[in-house]
This record gives sequence, C-alpha cells and structure tokens, in this order.
Amino acid sequence: MELPAQLRQGVDSMLEKVPLPVLKQAAKTLSERYRAELRDGRLHMGEDMAVKAYLATRLPATYAAVRASLTALADSRPDFQPGTLLDIGAGPGTMLWATTDAWPELEQAVLVEASAAVRKVGQSLAAGTIAARTEWVAGDATIDLDGLKPADLVSIAYVLDEVAPASLPKLVDRLWQLTVDTLFVVEPGTPAGWQRMLAARQQLIAAGAHILAPCPHEGPCPLAPPDWCHFSRRVARSRLHRLVKEADVPWEDEKFVYLAASRQPARARLPRLIAPPKGGSGKVVLKLCQPDGSADERLFSKRDGDVFKAARRADWGDTLR
Repeated sequence: MELPAQLRQGVDSMLEKVPLPVLKQAAKTLSERYRAELRDGRLHMGEDMAVKAYLATRLPATYAAVRASLTALADSRPDFQPGTLLDIGAGPGTMLWATTDAWPELEQAVLVEASAAVRKVGQSLAAGTIAARTEWVAGDATIDLDGLKPADLVSIAYVLDEVAPASLPKLVDRLWQLTVDTLFVVEPGTPAGWQRMLAARQQLIAAGAHILAPCPHEGPCPLAPPDWCHFSRRVARSRLHRLVKEADVPWEDEKFVYLAASRQPARARLPRLIAPPKGGSGKVVLKLCQPDGSADERLFSKRDGDVFKAARRADWGDTLR
C-alpha cells in the first residue's frame, strides 16, 4: 500500500533540498536506535534531521503496515465507522493518514506526540489535506495521558518498543480506559514485538476486550518460540530511499504484528493465514490460526472446489472465507 498522493507530495517537498550525505548519516543513526530498541531518555526523532530521515526511509513501510492492519480491523467489523481517533505516539501522522484513508468520514483526531520536531512536520503535512478536525498535543505516552478525552478508535503504533517494560501494563490499562470502541496496536514484527503484543492481548482479554484481529479467538496463542505471529508487506523503495540506504533492491519487506481489541465482538470468526502460502501444481498449503484456538497447516486441492479457489487467492494475513 503506497503513501497517499498528497502525503507523498508533501514528503518529497520537505526532502528535496536536504543534502544526501546528511540524510544518510541521520538515517543510519535512526536505524541503529530502532534496531537496538534504545531507551536512554532521548527521543528517536527529537531533531529535525532525524524526522526527515524517518520520512525518507521508514514512513512508507510503517504506513503500509498500519494501513494493512486497519483493513483487517475493518473486515472483522464492517459496521465500525469511527468518528474520533486518539493516536498515542503519533509520529508525523502515519496513523492519521491511514485512518482517514480507511474511514474518510472520520470527524476528529487528537494526536499525542512528545517530539516538537515531529509535531511540526506532522502538522505541516496534514494542513489543508486532512478533512478531520486535528489537534496535536505535546505528551509522553507513559506520563501525559491524563486529561485526554476517550475516542472511538484509540491507537498506538511502533511505540511499545520504546517504553520500559515495567510501564507497559499501566499504559495498556490507560489506553483501554480511553477506548470507546476499539483499541488498535501495531509493533515491529520481531519475536520481542510479538511478546509485547501477547502481554497486551492477555491483559486486554482479562479486562473484557473482544479480539477482532488478527486472532480469530480469545484463547492462548497456539504458537510457541522459535515460531511467532507476524505479518509482512512489500513496499517499493523510492529513488531517494535507495540512495539513502545504499540499497540495490527496489523494495523492502516490512514485518509487523498488530492487535485490534474491541468492546464489541467480531461479526464472524474466520481462520487467518499466519504464514506465506506454499503453492504447488493443483494444490496449496496454508498455515492457519483457527477459531477453536489451534494453529495448523492444511492442504487444499482442486477436489475442494470453491474452498480451493479461495485458498489459492489467499495471502499472508488474509482470512479464509
């Protein structure tokens, strides 16, 4: 899923006069901080050049992951039409753009972001292009959530990995308190990201939440290390992206894990494909997470008729109808 045209144009305009060597160094530093999951009291994007490095190298991928996850949420609850959004750790507005793309009727969005440099960029990108009433709030995810109003959709994407583990249960509890309908969480698709998501999932189920996606059940996760639940989206790299990353391949695969927890139950429980399909002549093998709480591989062949046709079309992360 590519960036919306207006967002792409805004980003290109911000980056067109930035010297490539400076952008390269900023991107390298930013990547090292993310990969190490540093929690040293400094913001990953505390400075303007770090924000621009993010726009050049990370925004297309995180947008693709968020937008794909929102599609899964919308599929699980076709009646869900959020009027209000509260996004914690909003970055340059990735969730705002993805949400308004999924639900153009969104009326109001409150975006909480600690970095003044990021807020400035996010406001500039959204100005005159996002129809929803938008308010940017200075705030840290772990200490500045008091005074916020509840929203239909509460989201937090690529933030839990920046929070001290001891602070996560309190944060998840506060996010759920602010949730009128659905809480939406996205994390990097690493084993560590999956473990954080499992802990949040268990806490939310104990609080009475219904899991909409990706899980088709509320039982214990059937996967065990070294396996883990995650998904992937292939993202085209722009020419600038390739230059900054010194990459030869014109695409990258963004791996992510997500969770949609709601006060309303899912309309239907359908098996979800939790690994790339394995195809063959007249057959396909799918690894599925099942509504009964199990996970298994199933072989489909032409003898299965319409089910086989659906299995052949299914991709990693899809439900099997």
